[in-house]
Parts: sequence; C-alpha cells; structure tokens
Amino acid sequence: MGLFSRSRPTPPTPTTEPVQRREGAAWSAQRTLWSDPFGRLATRCLQVILVVLVAAALVFAMTQLSLVVIPVVLALIIASAMYPLLELMRRRGMPSMLATWIALVAVIVVLGLIVWLVVEAVQSQFDTLVHQATKGLDQLQSFLKDGPFQVSDKQIQSVIDTAVKFLQSSQFSSGALAGLSAATSFVTGLALFVVVLFFFMKDGPVIWRFLLRPFTGEHYQRATRIGAKTVSTLGGYVRGTATVALVDALGIGIGLFVIGVPLAIPLAVIVFISAFVPLVGATVAGILAALVALVANGPVAAIVVVAIVVAVNQLEGNFLQPVVMARSLKLHPLVVLLALTAGTLLGGIIGAILSVPVAAVAWGVVTVWNGPEHPAEFARRKRPEPKA
Repeated sequence: MGLFSRSRPTPPTPTTEPVQRREGAAWSAQRTLWSDPFGRLATRCLQVILVVLVAAALVFAMTQLSLVVIPVVLALIIASAMYPLLELMRRRGMPSMLATWIALVAVIVVLGLIVWLVVEAVQSQFDTLVHQATKGLDQLQSFLKDGPFQVSDKQIQSVIDTAVKFLQSSQFSSGALAGLSAATSFVTGLALFVVVLFFFMKDGPVIWRFLLRPFTGEHYQRATRIGAKTVSTLGGYVRGTATVALVDALGIGIGLFVIGVPLAIPLAVIVFISAFVPLVGATVAGILAALVALVANGPVAAIVVVAIVVAVNQLEGNFLQPVVMARSLKLHPLVVLLALTAGTLLGGIIGAILSVPVAAVAWGVVTVWNGPEHPAEFARRKRPEPKA
C-alpha cells in the first residue's frame, strides 16, 4: 500500500458503541426527567421538605430547651424595651454599669409591685370573696333547680361528688407534683432571666458585634440592619402593648371597683397581663371578671361588667391600637391569629405571648433584607394593590 492509498477506518468494537449510546440515552432521560416542568416542581418540593424538616428540628430543639430559650427571649424583649432609657442615661454621662443597674432594679420593682398588689388584694378580700362566692353558688344552684333547665338535686350532687373524687384521686396528686416541678422550673427560669437581662442591657451591642464577626461586606451590613430592626420592633411592640394594656386594666379595674366586684385589683392586673396576648387576651380576662361579678354580685353586675369590657375593647381596637401600635406591629389580623394559634400549641401561654412579637420581627427582617427601605424581592410590591 502506498503513502496516498486510502486507509479504511477501524470499525468500532461491538461493545463500545452500544454502551456509549446507552449511557447517552440514560443521561438524556435523566436530564428530561428533572428539567421538565414536573421535574422542577419535584425539585422545589424536595427543597421545601428539607426546609420544613430543618425548621421542625429547630422548633423541637427549642421546645426541649424551653427552660433556656424562654428566659433568653423574654430578656431580649425586655432589654429592647429598655434600650431607649439606657441610651438616654448613657448620653447624659452616666456610667454604663450604673445605668444598667438602675434599669434592672426598675424592672424588678415593677414586676415585684405587680405580684405584691395581687397577693395583698387576695389576702385582704379572701374572706369576703368566699362568703360572696358561697352565696352566689347557692343562687346559681337555685336558678338551676327552678329555672328553665330544671336540674335536680341529685344531678347537682353527682357533679359535686365527681369533683370531690377527682380532688382525692391519684391523678390530682400527680398533677400537684407536676405543679411543684413547674414551680421549681419557674424559679430557675426567673433567675436565668434576671442574669441574661443584666448582660443584655449592659453588653447588648458588644454581644451583637461579637456574633457578627464571621460576616463581611454586604452580609455584615444586612446583619447590622437585622439587629437594629429586631431591637426597634421588639421595643416598640412592648412599649405600645404596655400602654394599651395599662389603659385596658385601668378602664376595667375602675369599673369593677365602682360596681363593687371583689378582687378588683387582681382582676385588673390579670387584664394588664393578658392584654399582651393580642386579639383575645383582654377579652378572656374580661370574661373572667364577668364570671367573678356573676358569682359575687349577681347577674346585673355581670351584665354591667360585660358592657364595660366591650366599651374598653372598642376603645382599644378603634383608637389605641391604630395609633400606638401602627409602627411596631404591621401584621394583618389573620397573621396575628395564626401566629397566636401556633405559639399556643407549641408553648402554651408563654408561646401565645411570644408568638406575635416573633412574627413581627420576622416581617421586619424581610422589610430590611436588601436595604433600609428595600424589602426582600418576594415581598416587594410589583403592581398596584387595593388597600385593605
């Protein structure tokens, strides 16, 4: 064969080409499987499932460590509320340690004063309440017997016997032991709350700057905005809610005092505390006050108490909430209700109190994600929207 003679190409081996074809076909099928619309939907679903699993794991860990998480979150909220006072004292030249101790003592004095008012009022009016409650229960029993329900003495005695048996049962004893354990946990959590609150008020900015050390550039700026927004949202929420709760407590408490309902001061304190649960807190406390008035003072007083509660709630919903809470709580009532439900299921009463400020902080973080006035892309208004 010469130099220019045509050489025949070597035919591929019988096994190489089919293998390559099969691999190419498999890769093409795989690309089609995950790149078509249904495949992209499946990928999104897997991503959502992973995010939900991580969030569920975090929530589970927080519920297991509630003795640590709840005092820390409460301390952060109170420290955020006290931040303007601390900054004012420091700007006036007061040493940081002295300003911290003044703020801490003020918080402890306010909490102690609330507890003292409740205990003192209960002790001073306990005998009167027992007498009036006994009289009111007798009236209620007479109403059940002679009223439209026609409940017999045998049925009433059966209910009383069931209650007595429950009080004497082992289930009640185990509940009492659980209550003792809860009291021990409460004391431990209270001590941790005081210590953490002290350090948050004294070294809050220093602690936050330490936590921001891993971040640089735009990530550092974003984390700084998130920290400032969290403090301002929590502080504004606590101060605004405290103002609304004080008005509710004064309005309902004065009404109870004028009517002559016993334990007016403890009931007013309960109204103040329950007002930190939006939408339902003050209403539930008002129902409790109406029940006390019904048992102690009769149905007419209970109706008057219900009217007072309705009037105070209307004042709160139509005037105080829009004016006082407009800047700190920019959440739709449906979002507040869902947050309350989720918080109550996860953490009980404490969860109901903390759920709304946590939701407000989450939305505040979204609003400053890309800048002081630039929310995250998904939350930006992209077209004209009707006003609610």
